[in-house]
Amino acid sequence: MKNIFKLLFASILVFSVSCSDSDLTINEVLDAEQGAVIRTISVDNNVVNSSDESSAWLATVEVQDGTNDSSAWSHIDVYVEMKDYTAENGDSTTESLLLYTWTPADFTTGPVGLPRADVSAPWGDIKSVLGFTGGEYSPGDLLTIKMYLNLNDGRVFGPDSAAGIITGGYFASPYQYNALLTCSPAPGTYTIKMYDNYGDGWQTGNYALGLDIVADGVSTQVAMCSQWGTYEFDCVATTDGYFAETTYDVPAGTEVLTWTWPGDQYGEIGLIILGPAGEVAYSSGTYLADGSGNYGDGMLADDGFGFVSVGLLPVAICAE
Repeated sequence: MKNIFKLLFASILVFSVSCSDSDLTINEVLDAEQGAVIRTISVDNNVVNSSDESSAWLATVEVQDGTNDSSAWSHIDVYVEMKDYTAENGDSTTESLLLYTWTPADFTTGPVGLPRADVSAPWGDIKSVLGFTGGEYSPGDLLTIKMYLNLNDGRVFGPDSAAGIITGGYFASPYQYNALLTCSPAPGTYTIKMYDNYGDGWQTGNYALGLDIVADGVSTQVAMCSQWGTYEFDCVATTDGYFAETTYDVPAGTEVLTWTWPGDQYGEIGLIILGPAGEVAYSSGTYLADGSGNYGDGMLADDGFGFVSVGLLPVAICAE
């Protein structure tokens, strides 16, 4: 049945594209009252060293407002918040607070004639805005940078405006970005438990992408094999479609380790990452945190199966 749904969706997509008046996605996004987008050109650093106030989240963004002279937008409000994933020092999760306001004067004309800027959010500025004086944060906590594009007519576009057509592909415009507070990772063998509550393996929406593990710049892709497509890297075989498990070895002396999730095409995927001592470094739901439950009962979503957030995951077990 699920395969039928996928084929039907693909047929609808082909029909829609073939009947379009234009092959340009920009015409769909910026048509009439659709507004504007902040396009992600690149994210150049999404790990922040909490011991260095100059350590910063870095990105390049571009504004597209559907006008020839980029005159429709007035400013971008940038907010920051922190999600506390380290329970041992209490819960210091914050609300979103205004970090910066950028105007067209902060942008220059980019190579395609649109406003473009290299932007940054240093830890010192973030810490000050969030009111941290020490002890409220730890490696493994997650920062989220949110952008709100304000138009001259009063409309505002932000994370809640990010429909699927603009969050990926050409536009890559989620209006929000994760940055992980980091430390040097504990070396050893990490265990990755992969789940799919439909029982047909993983579908991340792109068979070139799985869970992306990067150790000092070297990327390794991990995924449970899918029944509906072939991953471009060696996926992990599953006997039942619901569960697969693998390991990843972190060498001693590794300085930076990140875990990034590309997305979940059907909202079915969960995972647990266990550290070298068996500690839970990440779990997508409370149901999975202790490894309990009958993962094949088809009811995991109701039991707290969890949702894996797109982007950088809060995985940080520090070396001693």
